[in-house]
Amino acid sequence: MSKFFAIKTTVNQERIVANLMELAVKKYDLDVYSILAPKELRGYVIVEAKDIQNVKRAITGIPHVRGVLSGEISLKEVEHFLTPRKAVEQIKEGYKVEIIAGPFKGEHAVVRRVDASKNEITVELLEAVVPIPITVKADHVRVVERGE
Repeated sequence: MSKFFAIKTTVNQERIVANLMELAVKKYDLDVYSILAPKELRGYVIVEAKDIQNVKRAITGIPHVRGVLSGEISLKEVEHFLTPRKAVEQIKEGYKVEIIAGPFKGEHAVVRRVDASKNEITVELLEAVVPIPITVKADHVRVVERGE
């Protein structure tokens, strides 16, 4: 039966810690089943393993690791990180975005309307002389600033 554990790391080093852990797990053939470093959970890496000893062996000597939180984490606490969310769900009206694909790539814009059913947003370019609404896929923008 696998259990979930949280490892405290230096903020913004979660991905590095996860990659180094993966190498250690393969090298020492440890009973670690998955390593999760979600963007929303800063300063922590979630590990699924047989027991705490395997986790401690996996993090031994890895830089940026601050320790293991005592106790297990339930699957309920981890499961919302495992389901992918649509890009349109994370964007709201008034957000400033950068267009990262298509003919307007590199342009900054303000979100004016969100259409979740079509996974599209309508934006107005900030540098345009005349504000013209442009509809783009939500996957083609990156949020630069939240709120207006």
